[in-house]
Amino acid sequence: MTKYEMDIKVLGLIEELNPNSEFLTDDPDIATKKDEVMNQVMFELARLKKIPRYVELDVMEGDLINFDKLERACGSEVYQIAKVSGVRHEEKAQGTVIKVLESGTAEIDLYIYPERITEKTKARAYEFELSPDALEIMPFGVAGDLLKSDVSTNYGRIYTEEYERKLQRLDPRYSMPTISFEDGWDI
Repeated sequence: MTKYEMDIKVLGLIEELNPNSEFLTDDPDIATKKDEVMNQVMFELARLKKIPRYVELDVMEGDLINFDKLERACGSEVYQIAKVSGVRHEEKAQGTVIKVLESGTAEIDLYIYPERITEKTKARAYEFELSPDALEIMPFGVAGDLLKSDVSTNYGRIYTEEYERKLQRLDPRYSMPTISFEDGWDI
């Protein structure tokens, strides 16, 4: 989904959509804060429904691999290291640094933060990195936050409650564990 499509979903949900406007809304307050609110909700969803990446690095015994090195290798801001294989290693600094104990190729599964939306972001070109299920609940979080200061209506609270309800149902897994039996096991 593109940012442009998300803008339409959010603004349509809160009944502020004007397709003829350059900003898709006539409300200057909403136009001003929409992108930063979208970042906040997107980053929250990325911590719950993590965005996986895989990196291979040629390493030497004694190398220290930190988030900066991983970010250069994958081109994204790293959130968490999930798994390291291929070489013997130790995790240091609460799992934010990998100390390599043998030379070889380190195979690293990690999670990243999505690319931040800025004033330079082109709405039609920006593709969200979140999974489709996370993107379906994102408009409710953005709508709730955009309308939270509107005390004349309860729409902000209503959208926030709906977002929180949907968050509880969000499945953080990408795959289901499987078990297979071979050679005629009896259970």
